Amino acid sequence: MPNAKVLSEKQAIVAALAEQMKNASAGVFVDYKGITVEADTKLRADMRANNVEYAVVKNTLTRFAAKEIGFDELDPILNGTTALAISAEDPIAPCRMVGDFIQKNPKASFAVKGGFVEGKVVDVDTIMALSKLTNKGDLIATVLGTLNAPIAALARALNAIAEKQGAPAEAAAEATAE
Repeated sequence: MPNAKVLSEKQAIVAALAEQMKNASAGVFVDYKGITVEADTKLRADMRANNVEYAVVKNTLTRFAAKEIGFDELDPILNGTTALAISAEDPIAPCRMVGDFIQKNPKASFAVKGGFVEGKVVDVDTIMALSKLTNKGDLIATVLGTLNAPIAALARALNAIAEKQGAPAEAAAEATAE
């Protein structure tokens, strides 16, 4: 039986992890076996650059945290080597980051175990499908570009008409000046 100090520390870790998972838009659990230190360092840097927290987690503590917030379906995947990529802002980011890493490092036995998106537990296939989507910023830029295209085309057409009608007027003004 652990002493009271160790037990309270573990309870604090479980509470913090449960809170983090509850407030997250998405989280992806991975089996990180077979990843080199160099690849892991690059993955962590890429995750930080995209506001995704990535850390190795203890299965037992994560299991308690998952049960606390109603993610009991995660229990079967919480074994072996487990890391969690989690994002509070962009629900696609952890999926995309993990998917990109797997695609760029096919020799590593880095594998998705499962995860959660917007408060629902999802399977590996869903995470891999989400990994193929573009990020939120790119989607917004595409929508704005699409909305801006007709206005820009109208402006170019009006400018072309004005130049076409203005050119003879300028030529006539030059002819009368001579």
